[in-house]
Amino acid sequence: MRNRKKKYKHLPPGPSPLPLLGNVLQLNMKDLPKSFIKLAKIHGDVFTVHLGSNAVVVLHGYDAVKEALVDNADIFGDRAFLPAGQLVFKDYGLMLSNGERWRQLRRFSLTTLRNFGMGKRSVEERIQEESCCLKEEFRKKAGSPFDPTYLVTLAVSNVICSIVFGQRFDYKDKNFLCLFAMLKNGFRIRNSYVGQLLNSFPKIMHLLPGPHHQVIQNFFTLNEFVMDKVREHQKTLDQNCPRDFIDCFLIKMEQEKDNPKSEFCFQNLFVTVINIFLAGTETTSTTIRLSFRILLKYPDILAKVQEEIDHVIGQNRCPSVEDRRKMPYTDAVIHETQRIADVLPMSVPHATAETIVFRGYTIPKVTKMLYFLTSVLKDPKQFQNPHKFDPNNFLDEKGGFWKKEAFIPFSTGKRMCIGEGLAKMELFLFITTILQNFHLKSDEDPFRY
Repeated sequence: MRNRKKKYKHLPPGPSPLPLLGNVLQLNMKDLPKSFIKLAKIHGDVFTVHLGSNAVVVLHGYDAVKEALVDNADIFGDRAFLPAGQLVFKDYGLMLSNGERWRQLRRFSLTTLRNFGMGKRSVEERIQEESCCLKEEFRKKAGSPFDPTYLVTLAVSNVICSIVFGQRFDYKDKNFLCLFAMLKNGFRIRNSYVGQLLNSFPKIMHLLPGPHHQVIQNFFTLNEFVMDKVREHQKTLDQNCPRDFIDCFLIKMEQEKDNPKSEFCFQNLFVTVINIFLAGTETTSTTIRLSFRILLKYPDILAKVQEEIDHVIGQNRCPSVEDRRKMPYTDAVIHETQRIADVLPMSVPHATAETIVFRGYTIPKVTKMLYFLTSVLKDPKQFQNPHKFDPNNFLDEKGGFWKKEAFIPFSTGKRMCIGEGLAKMELFLFITTILQNFHLKSDEDPFRY
């Protein structure tokens, strides 16, 4: 205990922790962002909280986050040890790994997920195909009121399936729906009150009953699903014409089979595929759904977006990514939706790679770091009226699109989301396709925030 106190002696200020519990009783574990906003007002933009016996340094606001993740990227770029993640992923895959494993898998994944990285069909074509399928599902509703959440999430998940497995699934396919349900349940538990407690008190939570145990079972089921798909790919693999992410990974495994330092093995393949699903499904589909609700709340903004769609794209062809350059207002609306919706208020926890003196405080090596992205996206120094939906945040005086450095919904630095390019394409193509073909109406207040 004495050594621990000495280790954390020069950490940033924060609320006084209780033995074993830390600050858990002083924080709203169901809504940590709200607690962090209050603490930042008391302790400033760099403060410490104790989740159980773990000291966690929280960075608040654009200046502090940029100084860490961009200006000191090598030191603040490691991934923290997460007990909940270790239960299912161990040290495999892209999301929770560090060192050479992370570098090899990230480099490969970034290259493969680029627009023309796989076979003859581009990622854009895959999204366009799925947008048309979603459009037809909407048409089947024949103008009757319905909640689009389920269909939108299936469509986004299908894009990932197309990229990873080389195939899309029918929206009623039982295997697809089972996969989708497990992913959604895992994401929900990971971000729930129970998930927070699991990371703070892993030994105690492991002994207690609860939904967190279902995450482990879901992982084994998902792992078996991916293994079956890999076996199918192995039987039909053409080294000269990779069809998808799995093909590319298998080819890389063959190329490096004699390299003892290679990280291209089956376990890294299985976990990386699941990482991509987790990162690429829920956040994008939630943003699309919220964009429709926001536009329903602001019919004047919706009308301007549809006017721009009619002017640039018209009604006789599908939207393309190239159209975005000619549609600054629509682009601004989508960016403002991401900013105000704030679907990932905190980045996945990082850790310091070495001891550093940061803003006068000594942060030891392997200290867990939380970057409070909400405080960046709603930083009053960076955005005028930060809690109000206003597309002008991303428009210049001439009405051209203007991206701000503080716009980091995908985080920033070495660990920024590898799916940023994919997500941007999905948001633009799905939203413009639906608004090109349908008028949105709601009988209720569509959005409260």
